[in-house]
Amino acid sequence: MSNSNSKEAEERQAPRALEIFEAIRAEGEHELERPSFALLWSGLAAGLSMGFSFLTEALLASHLPDANWVPLIAEFGYSIGFLIVILGRQQLFTENTLIPVLQVLNEKSWSVFRNLARLWGIVFFANIVGTMLFSFAIASLSIFDPSVYTHLSEIAHTVVSHAPWETFFRAIFAGWLIALIIWLLPFAQEARFWVIIIITYVIGIGGFSHIIAGSVEGFYGLWIGQMYWGEFLFNFFIPTATGNIVGGVALVAVINYAQVSYEAKKL
Repeated sequence: MSNSNSKEAEERQAPRALEIFEAIRAEGEHELERPSFALLWSGLAAGLSMGFSFLTEALLASHLPDANWVPLIAEFGYSIGFLIVILGRQQLFTENTLIPVLQVLNEKSWSVFRNLARLWGIVFFANIVGTMLFSFAIASLSIFDPSVYTHLSEIAHTVVSHAPWETFFRAIFAGWLIALIIWLLPFAQEARFWVIIIITYVIGIGGFSHIIAGSVEGFYGLWIGQMYWGEFLFNFFIPTATGNIVGGVALVAVINYAQVSYEAKKL
């Protein structure tokens, strides 16, 4: 094989896990160094943006007939908020907050762990405030057709429709899939749009619980008096947040780190 053909073959090869890890680790290092004020505003923007997943899903459903296949179309709306947040580089808990975990696993120092706790705390708080504000706005403003509010109410009810243990396991799958987006994006290039759409569509159609997307729905249910704080917290909020962290950190970050560290030792 000629040198030119050999070079072309190398360029066409999928990136090695070690290369992907290094790209994510470098980004995580940058995220850990960001000022708290910048994280706060970026997290607030992400929480507000995630509201469009809830709203777009209801808008699509309101324009479709009452049929069993409607969720197959309407759940594409669920991807909108994730597209805005990820392509817009906003701080989303379970997405950007999992990236620095690889840096913590790589460096294993108290200062890095402290910065990770700061990042997680600020982004989570800001995301939740954003979801509260967005859901309060659409619950208070009568600017859509009545059918849209009917579907908003139906979607909101789903966040507390499962037992806590079931929600926890559904959240593990959501955290797992979101973390896989992180693993796929660094070298996705022109396919970034489709990576986000397809994986978040699977989360939506599978009914997997995501703490930020679901919080918009849950807070909407609280604002309109559809549910109580107790069922929101214990049926959704606590098991979902815990499950997302387990799915994202344990099943992706740690496992992929173990794979990469073994590969690095062989080099």
